[in-house]
Amino acid sequence: MSMSRRGFLATASAGVALALAPLPGGGTSVHAQSTGDARRAWAAAPDARQDPDPRLRALAYAILAPNPHNLQPWLIELVAADRMTVSCDLARRLPATDPFDRQLTIGFGAFLELLRMAAAQDGYAVRMDSFPDGTPGRRLDTRPVAGLRFEPMPGMASDPLFRHALSRRTNRARYDMARVPDAATIMLLASAAVPGADVGTTTAPNLTAALRDHVWRAFRTEALTHEAHIESVNVMRMGRAAVIANPDGISLDAPELEPLVAQGVLTQAAMASPDSPVFQQFLALYDGPVRATPAFLWLVTPGNSRAEQLRAGADWLRLNLQATGLGLALHPQSATLQEYPEMDGLLREVHDLLGIHQGRIQMLARLGHGPVVPPAPRWPAATRLKG
Repeated sequence: MSMSRRGFLATASAGVALALAPLPGGGTSVHAQSTGDARRAWAAAPDARQDPDPRLRALAYAILAPNPHNLQPWLIELVAADRMTVSCDLARRLPATDPFDRQLTIGFGAFLELLRMAAAQDGYAVRMDSFPDGTPGRRLDTRPVAGLRFEPMPGMASDPLFRHALSRRTNRARYDMARVPDAATIMLLASAAVPGADVGTTTAPNLTAALRDHVWRAFRTEALTHEAHIESVNVMRMGRAAVIANPDGISLDAPELEPLVAQGVLTQAAMASPDSPVFQQFLALYDGPVRATPAFLWLVTPGNSRAEQLRAGADWLRLNLQATGLGLALHPQSATLQEYPEMDGLLREVHDLLGIHQGRIQMLARLGHGPVVPPAPRWPAATRLKG
């Protein structure tokens, strides 16, 4: 069935929030998803505070952390009465777009920081031993990313950023170009990172214009790189039923899209073909939000070790929460930072563009004032438990 370009754009742009996607969930290491709303984990987190186990209370919030392509790769094993290990579900890697699991490790850093915050809110300190059985090399493996011990700490101060945990969103919409974040607000935003973190921002018209052009070219390069694009297409969740069945991946479940799914217009086959009109609209839909970006933010580490990647994830989570409290929106631009061959030139270019001649850009994001958007789908916390 055919559909005009105008018709597709008018329908899809009203509800689609496109993000690169994770591999399918499941496997033998996690429990199956039960029926219900794919976003109910956000509302369920406060209810989990009635659970007698402080580890599970904290986990209910930690699963809401931002993570690359919504992979949700966390596998949790409860040990003894006060410990847990956090490992990677290797079936949820994106080997084409994140071949060294750099972005995946950053996602673990965000998860662990939100877990720490949730535990502190509950009066527990979390003692973390990162990679207790050894640091992995080029890729993550089955060894734990972290070993954690929960210690009761009466009177422990909570982290003020935690109050924004349930309101945090990744906002892929167009931002208001007439509302450029002011210098004082940006300074407050950057201050949320752990002291010593290297956070850069810009609202300078020439640099923001150059970055808009750059991230658009990076997105287009990824979309036209077959292995990287197909990796995402294979996990597009088209329609509400598909999103409920698999609350991860690219969630195309806006009400406006249901007719396109039902009519067979919006399909994986159409998205997979660069020659199809649907694929062309996929590119066009990304262009609009990128052009409506008044500011950018980036996060740099001196090197690119696993420890630095975890630290970058913690800082990224904190920046997200602070942005929420300040009424700002963030949208990570991960394509240009990826390490597969087709992206090599753009990775060097963005470092040169931002004057980063020593160090590694770990995160780059659109920054501005955006509309209210819904939370991302999440697997329930119980599905992240080994067993």
